[in-house]
Amino acid sequence: MSFVTGQVKTVLRLEGLSIMLLSALVFHQYSADWILFAWLFLVPDLAFLGYIFNSKFGAILYNTTHSMIGPALLLALGLLSDTDLAISVALVWFAHIGFDRALGYGLKYGSGFTDTHLGKIGSERNT
Repeated sequence: MSFVTGQVKTVLRLEGLSIMLLSALVFHQYSADWILFAWLFLVPDLAFLGYIFNSKFGAILYNTTHSMIGPALLLALGLLSDTDLAISVALVWFAHIGFDRALGYGLKYGSGFTDTHLGKIGSERNT
């Protein structure tokens, strides 16, 4: 299994930071309900519970809640239906994913929680 390294990895982590900051900025301009933001920010991490069953199931749940597909669809739905809550939730979800990516937590492989597309978590390879 190969992982992203060097300058490419740095760019991917900076993209994550950019997504987090942009999402928080738009959230501030759009909603600014920071209590809602705080309550929702860690909700995607409930997917870790999938690892109780096995690594493959855990990775599927984690990747489902940490891919940008979900918040992108929710944001589109919120914009098309003019639903403020959907837009706010999507922005918080994007911010969470960006935060995780900035820290080096990438999408998971079924081989184990520490095996991500951004490198092995907790390993020298993750630099």
